[in-house]
Amino acid sequence: MSHNPYIYILIMAAVTFAIRVLPLTLVKKQFTNTFVRSFLYYVPYVTLSVMTFPAIINATHSPIAGIAAFAAGLVAAWFNAGLFKVSCVCCAVVFILEFFV
Repeated sequence: MSHNPYIYILIMAAVTFAIRVLPLTLVKKQFTNTFVRSFLYYVPYVTLSVMTFPAIINATHSPIAGIAAFAAGLVAAWFNAGLFKVSCVCCAVVFILEFFV
């Protein structure tokens, strides 16, 4: 059974294009509902969190090291450490815990 991969690519491109273009063409006015505005404000942050959090836990050999690195990163970020410092702290925690766990 042979399938043409270009058909799949064309369908995927059409669906992706429709998802991105239809809201721009159908919604002409600005949202005035405060619930909808606050919901749309937090969508990028939630999407980034949903993609990042499982990767933090599953990227290491031991999930315990990933959880500890996540906790250390939260503490470092809480004390206003920059992104580079937080990532260095998380990498150091994973590096150290991978030897012991």
